[in-house]
Amino acid sequence: MTLKTGLLAALVAAVVAAVVTATSIYFVLWRGAPGGVSATLEQAKIEQVVREYLTRNPEILVEMTTELDNRQQAAEAKKQQRMIGEHAEQIYRSPTSFVAGNPDGDVSVVEFFDYNCGYCRRALPALVELIDNDDKVRVVLKELPIFGDDSEEAAKAALAADKQGKYFEMHQKLFSDPGKANKEKALKIAQELDMDVAQFETDMEDPEIQKSLDESRALAEKIGVEGTPFYLIGDRSIAGAPDDLFDQLTETVAVIREKGCETTC
Repeated sequence: MTLKTGLLAALVAAVVAAVVTATSIYFVLWRGAPGGVSATLEQAKIEQVVREYLTRNPEILVEMTTELDNRQQAAEAKKQQRMIGEHAEQIYRSPTSFVAGNPDGDVSVVEFFDYNCGYCRRALPALVELIDNDDKVRVVLKELPIFGDDSEEAAKAALAADKQGKYFEMHQKLFSDPGKANKEKALKIAQELDMDVAQFETDMEDPEIQKSLDESRALAEKIGVEGTPFYLIGDRSIAGAPDDLFDQLTETVAVIREKGCETTC
């Protein structure tokens, strides 16, 4: 049995059970006697009728599944907005996160990313284009290394580069230069950027950098980030790197700029 088949079977069973229960209650109340239902409409017959009806009209199950998905998504979005409001200071204004674009901009775009995430690499040009085209947007970059030790080292490297004023240059090259993002690649980039490499290596081990990574992980868990990249535009979100990411970012920025956030942001 496939997962989809199993879910449909479970849904049919749930529908049948619900209809049987509701019908039974109705007939008990209508006849005024606890044993009255069995004499007129037995449970097995009710189940048969419901199953035959759903078999003849399977589109009902699709409608039910869609409605259930919509309700679950709405509930999750509501929960996410609540968590965003509760942790807005850390999300948008943490001193441990680098801000690109206009630090005093009127709309914040927050990105959670991993330097070894292919979708994050693909999404970078859209984010750079947004910064280049909108001088009022502030972009908060939050390292979320989820692909192992190499990603962890790359994240530390970017934050260490910030101490020498080279964060965004390091950030872009960790994505754009060939090969896996790791410490070796970061050291090579640091040399290309004329950084103090010895100090750079020392700064990578700064406890404050680890604190920044721990904070990003905690925030990601609280607001329900399930993968990278993940964007917050005000208190609205975009997951992944859709082909029209730039358009979605600019449109959502415009909405937040006009209407504001529904919660603190």
